[in-house]
Amino acid sequence: MIIDMGYWTKVFKRIFIIAITILFIYLVLKMAVFYMPFLIAFIISLIIEPLIKFTVKKTKLTRKVSAIIVLVVIFSILIGLLIWGITSIITESNHLLEMLNEYFEKAYSFINGYISKFEFDKIQIPEEIKNIVSESSFDFLETISVALKNLLNSLINATTKIPEIGINIIITILATYFVCTDRLYILDQIEHHMPQKWVKKIGIHLREIISSLGSYLKAEAILILIAFIIVTIGLFIFNIVGLNVQYPLLAAIGIGFVDALPILGSGTVLVPWAVISAINGDLTLAICIIGLYVVLIITRQLIEPKIVSKHIGIHPIFTLIAMYTGFKVSGIIGLLIGPIILIILKNIFATLIDNGIIKTIFDRK
Repeated sequence: MIIDMGYWTKVFKRIFIIAITILFIYLVLKMAVFYMPFLIAFIISLIIEPLIKFTVKKTKLTRKVSAIIVLVVIFSILIGLLIWGITSIITESNHLLEMLNEYFEKAYSFINGYISKFEFDKIQIPEEIKNIVSESSFDFLETISVALKNLLNSLINATTKIPEIGINIIITILATYFVCTDRLYILDQIEHHMPQKWVKKIGIHLREIISSLGSYLKAEAILILIAFIIVTIGLFIFNIVGLNVQYPLLAAIGIGFVDALPILGSGTVLVPWAVISAINGDLTLAICIIGLYVVLIITRQLIEPKIVSKHIGIHPIFTLIAMYTGFKVSGIIGLLIGPIILIILKNIFATLIDNGIIKTIFDRK
């Protein structure tokens, strides 16, 4: 049997290129986390670029002066919100940690109450099964309780690292300033230190990724931010008028995180919350939460068509697989990173996917 070395060399070369590309994307994402202040600076610079251009046009000031004015205003607002957010998170997290055991006991009693009311005798379920159901509910609640305690402790530990946060804020402000004022110089330096062939190939892929992924993520970020603001305002109003919303900011952050996940949305949290409130007899809170959810849906339906030009073109099942893979590899943060990697890979290997991955790799052409 004669082995076609030329054919197998092409096959292994294609597989090697795909593997190297995936590894490169993984390393870039790891580096992005490591250099987070610079990534945040880059994102902020993209967002405020229209404001800088508008200021230059209206005031006739230089770009540098206009950038300084815009940055002072933007970061004054952001730092003010950050101080308020850190204070509120510490206060709410400490209170929730103190009350967690009490909430755990209430939830366990609530579940056991419904188990005891259920007429098991009619369907002839053995006592052992009833005990298993009761123990399973206890184990489930205990797991959630431990996870929530760890999360709250992590939040408190993160927000109390004031020196580290201060250094990161200063670096982010300086990096944003340099990116905004010397954008062309920075791009020229990057091109100068890279081979021309790389610049062309990377430039093509970057333009494709930015046009699809960049615009989509920017639009989704705007939608999530609007949803977070609406939920935060709504929950704080509920708290002020005396409804049973004791941790408005923590709840808004949780709902905002779920809303950021593909497939899922704010309704994943708000609808069960409303149902549980109604079961517990708090119909006023249930109606208010449903009303807040309706406002979110209407707002999203009105705004989304104007800012989202096109969808990512990936079937929800593949997005779900990407979320699950990301979760297994990187935990909670992987739920966000998984779909992003999927979108990047889809854009880089668009031709390969369209022609069929396996077919193209093993094609003899």
